[in-house]
Amino acid sequence: MWGRTITSLLASAARANFRYNGIDFPHHTPTGRFSNGYNTADQIGKYPPPFLALLQNQSAFLSNLLHGANFASGGAGILDPTGIERYQVQQFATVRDNITQLLGQEKSADFVAKSLFLISIGSNDILDHHLYNRTTMSLPQLMTAMQLMNLYSLGARKFGIIGVPLLGCCPTTQVENLTKSGSGCLMELNDYSQAFYSTVSALLLNLSSQLPGMIYSLGNAYYMTTTMMQDPLAFGIKNTEEACRGKGRLNAEKACFIYYRPNLCRNRKEYLFWDKYHPTEFVSKLAALTLFNGNSSFITPMNFSQLAQASP
Repeated sequence: MWGRTITSLLASAARANFRYNGIDFPHHTPTGRFSNGYNTADQIGKYPPPFLALLQNQSAFLSNLLHGANFASGGAGILDPTGIERYQVQQFATVRDNITQLLGQEKSADFVAKSLFLISIGSNDILDHHLYNRTTMSLPQLMTAMQLMNLYSLGARKFGIIGVPLLGCCPTTQVENLTKSGSGCLMELNDYSQAFYSTVSALLLNLSSQLPGMIYSLGNAYYMTTTMMQDPLAFGIKNTEEACRGKGRLNAEKACFIYYRPNLCRNRKEYLFWDKYHPTEFVSKLAALTLFNGNSSFITPMNFSQLAQASP
């Protein structure tokens, strides 16, 4: 799985291995996640260890591979300016080769085909397009850039894809809109978020009709966020605008580095946003439960539980 998760082992500018990230982990340890705890990918995958951490423990490397691996990294994207994490597919190729050594060719192919590949990516591309007026891409370009064909050629058959949320409603873009128009979400970014979901939906339908055995689930994070923001109290959430930690208006005008002396909310479960972009661990868990067990309003053509049990 990959997306925006682990950065502490990578030479990346998008780093989260500092306080108060990870404050709700044991010993309050930051682990590279932009969260007070686990994120949605962690919750769905039951905390698979990062590939680079596995690689550092050669004595247990092979046996641990069979329990899953996390190839995620903060700051990852699809387009060239954000897609610095393309090596993730190569890392999986390394894993696949080692599983083949362990199980043999036939059992390895069956093991990989039955495995769930979770991909959450795209937010950084939309935000970069908005901030720097970078170009978008066509459907064939998106097919290439998301690396789905390459993963398929390496044996992957089950793909769990998560769309992007209402990026125009995260605290930093709400602050931007407060400056421009006085209030509310930035609808331009929300339109991009919705269009991204439609584009990926068409991409997956196209690919699954071409590639024998490919099956998928597509989570509608846009609609999930909309539902939560329309009736937050139904989910136990009291604050959908401010970041839990940060500085300035909506706690979103300055980065959360400790030397800025950022504010930190006490009841993280009452906040939708952890920082100026990312959800709290509580909201990530709600998202994971919805993706795993939700109905077709939130995830199609099947949820992740059904995908995990389906035969490719």
